[in-house]
Amino acid sequence: MTGQVSVLRDTILYGLTDGGTVKVQEMIVTGPDGHATFQVSDGSTFEVFPNSHLVFRKNAWNVKDLIDLLVGRIRVHIEHFGNVPNPNRILTPTAVISVRGTTFDVTVDDNDEATTIEVEDGLVEVRHALLPSENMKRLGPGESLKVSRSVPIAQNGWDKSQFWQYFMRAVQDAENVASIRLSRGVLGTAGGSSSSGAGSGPGDAGKAPPPAPPAPPPGHFMGSNVPSGDGNAPEPKHRSASTVIRVTAKRAIEWLGKVTGITPAFSPMPERLLF
Repeated sequence: MTGQVSVLRDTILYGLTDGGTVKVQEMIVTGPDGHATFQVSDGSTFEVFPNSHLVFRKNAWNVKDLIDLLVGRIRVHIEHFGNVPNPNRILTPTAVISVRGTTFDVTVDDNDEATTIEVEDGLVEVRHALLPSENMKRLGPGESLKVSRSVPIAQNGWDKSQFWQYFMRAVQDAENVASIRLSRGVLGTAGGSSSSGAGSGPGDAGKAPPPAPPAPPPGHFMGSNVPSGDGNAPEPKHRSASTVIRVTAKRAIEWLGKVTGITPAFSPMPERLLF
């Protein structure tokens, strides 16, 4: 140890020295220059950095609960015995960290009690301490996670399998929309009855109704935003079903990219393969 390192016993702080011991349910406190490494009976160690407060085995009845970190930073190394796991837990105001044998850092912010876990080796499991219904998240070497008081763990990352489920659903929705538009483009332009009485009267009896506008070629859609050559009336704009599928799929992918931050390399099939 170096600097100011103390243990709280019966509401009194006692300074520790090299080789000193800490009993269960006692609080370790480090000052601005305090730093110490402690070893427990199974060979595991935890390193305490400056301006930290933690309780050693606060839940003495549960041998798995190793440290309750209230504020500051610790570095933990859990020993394991061959292939036999050595389950331990680190508890903070916002997270419950379960380990079997690994090396990792835990930091608790003094302002909002947010917990940051950084794994160097092995695997840890993290749960939210204040949102018990939240699912567990596993972290491997090189991975880190920040757990805030009111933010679910699931919002700190994106499940790849879930992303592809959304992606494939979006492509299927694009095909469905194109199919609906195709049906409306062919069947919806053949004319129909109208309930309006405008322009009808006794003088109109026996007159033939005006001819219905011609239907567009099969497989195309009509619009009215392209002027005709004589400038008198708009000319229908035709778009193939394959074009609609490509445009709709592109918009769906752009939307997914905004939500997930991931844009897959995807190009719809050429028109000649679709139709």
